Amino acid sequence: MKIVTWNINGIKARYQTVHDWLRAEDAPDVAVLQEIKSTDDAFPRDIVDGTGYTLHTHGQKGFNGVALLSKRPLEDVTIGLPGDADDEQARYIEGTVIGDTGSVRVCGLYLPNGNPAPGPKYDYKLAWMARLEARARALLAEETPFLLTGDFNVIPDARDAKRPEAWTKDALGLPQTRAAFRRLLTLGLTEAFRTRTAAPGHYSFWDYQAGAWDRNDGIRIDHFLLSPAIADCMTDCSIQADMRGREKPSDHVPVWLTLDL
Repeated sequence: MKIVTWNINGIKARYQTVHDWLRAEDAPDVAVLQEIKSTDDAFPRDIVDGTGYTLHTHGQKGFNGVALLSKRPLEDVTIGLPGDADDEQARYIEGTVIGDTGSVRVCGLYLPNGNPAPGPKYDYKLAWMARLEARARALLAEETPFLLTGDFNVIPDARDAKRPEAWTKDALGLPQTRAAFRRLLTLGLTEAFRTRTAAPGHYSFWDYQAGAWDRNDGIRIDHFLLSPAIADCMTDCSIQADMRGREKPSDHVPVWLTLDL
C-alpha cells in the first residue's frame, strides 16, 4: 500500500497538476492533501472521475482545508481534531483504510504555522500539538494501528533545514515546537523518513521567493509518524522532490510511504 502526503497549496491553482498526478501509472493508493483552500461544496470533485478514488474533504473558504482520497476501501471518516469544540479551522481528517492483510487509521493533518511567535498564533499552534498528542495517546490506548501524516510545520532538527540558523526564532524551529514534536515520538511513534536516512539535505518545502528551489534552500516539514504496528509494516519512505521543479508547482512536494499491508 502506497500512501502519500502533499500540501498542494490550493486546489484551484494546482488542479491540473493534481489531476494528472492522480492518473499517473504510479499513483498512490491513498493521498492525504493539505491546504486545499476550498469549501467542501466548491471542491472540484471531478478531479477523481475515472480514477477509482473515494474522496472526502474538510474545507473552508480560502484557507487551510484537508482531503483524504483512497482507492482502497475507506471507512469511518471523521473530521476535526478532538479537544476544542470551538476550533473552526479545517485542519484534520481521519479514516480507516482497509488493506490486503490489515487496516490503518490514517490521520491527515495541517498543523498551524504559528507565526509570529510569541503571540496568539503560536499559542494556538502549541495547544493544537497538545491536542494531537492526546489523540495519539487515545489511539495507542485503543491499540488502533494508525499513522499521523501531513504538513506538520515543524523542522525537527538542524539537519532538516539548509540554513538552520535562519529558523531559530521561527515558530517552525523554536525549542518548544521541537519539544512538542519529540513528545509524539516518545509515545512510541516512528518518524518514517528518518528510518531510511540520517543524512541532512532532504527537504519537502522550498519557498517561492529568492530562488530557494534553485539553491536547494529548503526545509523538511512534511512527515509520517507511525504507530508501532504500522512501523512494523513499513518498507520505504521517500520524498518526491522533482515535483517542485515542474510547471506551476506547489511550494511543498509529495512524501511517499510504502506499507506491506
